[in-house]
Amino acid sequence: MVISRTPLRISFFGGGTDYPVWYEKNGGMTLSATINKYAYITVRELPPFFEYKHVIQYYLKEQVNSLEEIKHPVVREAAKLLNIKMGIEMVYNADLPARSGLGSSSTFTVGFLNALYAVKNQKITKRKLALDAINLEQNIIGEAVGSQDQTMAAFGGFKIIKFNKYKTFQVKDVLIKKARLQSLEENLLLCFTGFSRTAEKIAKFQIESTPKKEKELKKMMEIVNKAKDIIINSKISLDEFGKLLNEQWYLKKNLTRHISNQAIDDIYNTAIKAGAIGGKLLGAGGGGFMLFYAKKENHEKIKKSLKNKLFVPFKFEKTGSQIIYFSNE
Repeated sequence: MVISRTPLRISFFGGGTDYPVWYEKNGGMTLSATINKYAYITVRELPPFFEYKHVIQYYLKEQVNSLEEIKHPVVREAAKLLNIKMGIEMVYNADLPARSGLGSSSTFTVGFLNALYAVKNQKITKRKLALDAINLEQNIIGEAVGSQDQTMAAFGGFKIIKFNKYKTFQVKDVLIKKARLQSLEENLLLCFTGFSRTAEKIAKFQIESTPKKEKELKKMMEIVNKAKDIIINSKISLDEFGKLLNEQWYLKKNLTRHISNQAIDDIYNTAIKAGAIGGKLLGAGGGGFMLFYAKKENHEKIKKSLKNKLFVPFKFEKTGSQIIYFSNE
């Protein structure tokens, strides 16, 4: 039996430049961090005493006799990719709901691949894990997804990822002093909008509009370096980071009309009036979690102004996907 633990992520800047349709021509850059909210995937060889060969449990429970019969596309194609012959039982649990803008779909993919490799007694690098997940989602399944979520889930930490024109990427740590990182953490609020969405549908609209949004996407890439400079320079107020989030949000909204809606705009504007300096909707758009930057003393006021919304405390983490339990007995 194997249990993998894989973190969810917060994408601060550059989201949208990690789609192949953009970075294969222009390059891309994102600034993201993983948080201490995780997806847990248990995989074991299923004993041959049942009427079925595979058991797959997520929000559905599948009991099937062949990989081809599995409805979950990631489970089916990952098992085929790794040439799984044995019967398997897979159980999925997570700290936060799916379709929330925190990269949960790719977190699942990375965590499941990591667990499958472990079941086969194979150790792989974080880079290999990320590349396999990107290939699985983009090329084998054909999903409209970017490349930062898989990379962050595999590597973990507070990272800048540079996506190159030749389908390669570099992952660089943002070297932040511990006290500075803690201050940033304390000034952030993670708010659930109350409704989820299917990211792929919104991403398709964004991908279609990409050729027409060169100005916005180039500006979003420039903001990544500005944000990094703010974070690593303790002489600059972190409030400038919040202002950049606000600037990025309006750039992102302009990519496609499907990213935001009146309900999301109302939540954002309410938080700003209550003292937030900036923020953004996480993920592709349409719902899920919103991130706000505000001085700590204004947090209670913001929460009261959005009293019907759920706020989730979190901390940054740096491990990426890990095998936290392994037994071959």
